[in-house]
Amino acid sequence: MAADRRAKADTLALRRQLISSSCRLFFPEDPVKIVRAQGQYMYDEQGAEYIDCINNVAHVGHCHPLVVQAAHEQNQVLNTNSRYLHDNIVDYAQRLSETLPEQLCVFYFLNSGSEANDLALRLARHYTGHQDVVVLDHAYHGHLSSLIDISPYKFRNLDGQKEWVHVAPLPDTYRGPYQEDHPNPAVAYANEVKRVVRRAQEKGRKIAAFFAESLPSVGGQIIPPAGYFSQVAEHIRRAGGVFVADEIQVGFGRVGKHFWAFQLQGKDFIPDIVTMGKSIGNGHPVACVATTQPVARAFEATGVEYFNTFGGSPVSCAVGLAVLNVLEKEQLQAHATSVGSLLMELLGQQKIKHPIIGDVRGVGLFIGVDLIKDEATRTPATEEAAYLVSRLKENYVLLSTDGPGRNILKFKPPMCFSLDNAQHVVAKLDAILTDMEEKVRSCETLRLQP
Repeated sequence: MAADRRAKADTLALRRQLISSSCRLFFPEDPVKIVRAQGQYMYDEQGAEYIDCINNVAHVGHCHPLVVQAAHEQNQVLNTNSRYLHDNIVDYAQRLSETLPEQLCVFYFLNSGSEANDLALRLARHYTGHQDVVVLDHAYHGHLSSLIDISPYKFRNLDGQKEWVHVAPLPDTYRGPYQEDHPNPAVAYANEVKRVVRRAQEKGRKIAAFFAESLPSVGGQIIPPAGYFSQVAEHIRRAGGVFVADEIQVGFGRVGKHFWAFQLQGKDFIPDIVTMGKSIGNGHPVACVATTQPVARAFEATGVEYFNTFGGSPVSCAVGLAVLNVLEKEQLQAHATSVGSLLMELLGQQKIKHPIIGDVRGVGLFIGVDLIKDEATRTPATEEAAYLVSRLKENYVLLSTDGPGRNILKFKPPMCFSLDNAQHVVAKLDAILTDMEEKVRSCETLRLQP
């Protein structure tokens, strides 16, 4: 029986029987059975159309015909490992190099963002000869054991913090210790990293790397203050470490103004290592690490080969090239700027209208809406956020929450998400919040505050 012909209840029963409950579904109380997708839309087994506001993997749109065609055509000719000489891998590396600062000129291809960050950790340790890593609070960098160890979002619920991991405050100017009224939050948060490094050194520890998403996502759709990364890089490099920019969720033109999110920090800031995943293959398992010649040479000097069976295959590189072609042909970076600006404006209007919205922050098609119970304390409105997301699903809008309090509505849609989509989604959001204010006591309390 075809999967899209099986009754939803039967599929759910089979999943519960065969798939670990650790592998969670969206909307577990009433999952959506998706059978196809196109562009920014997903369709269930009944043919109902949902607007996808969160799928940053289908970067240029679900099942983009040019990407599908590129994979199909290359699959018909050759798909093998990267130990054979082939044009696609060098063509793809060359195209990627044109988007990056010239210092980042050596590439490794892999299958997932987790693999990319794991390799970045190895590169950093070989280059510096050091072991320790500084990360941001609430960060998530992947599901491998090495990355769980540097992901406070995960390790706090597992084995705890290793002695070689050092956690700095998230540069959050809405909820953190240095907020929007601080005269220079970039320097203040960077000084926190400096203090973390100093405390580690006092214990005899040596820093190999600072890892950060260029825009912390799991941490709550955070926009670090401009200049923060430059200051942090100075402290980390002085300690003998390197700066790793995790662009897995936020790269490839999502921020609109720039191709890479780290470029929001200023033209003078250049990471030592950049990791890529998710959007790079539009759903095909492709990932990449870009680094400098000195870092790469130190890794090569070990004499240990780096080999990845599927990383850099002709098909994967054909897909990656097709994604870059679509981004350019359809001007999706500029599109992210225009649609993101309208979405921020519309959400800003909702913030004025609905007191439950404490903050709207973002750039391009990376936007967070921070829901609160109280304006003075900024207490996360966790239950209200979950209720709102559930109601949006009933209105055929797929959205999700993130952040330490699970109260941040996260917008990371496919890049083809349109102006009309933005207006439609915000109209649904407005209607549901209005209804919530009338029916849900906590929201009503908010609404009645002077």
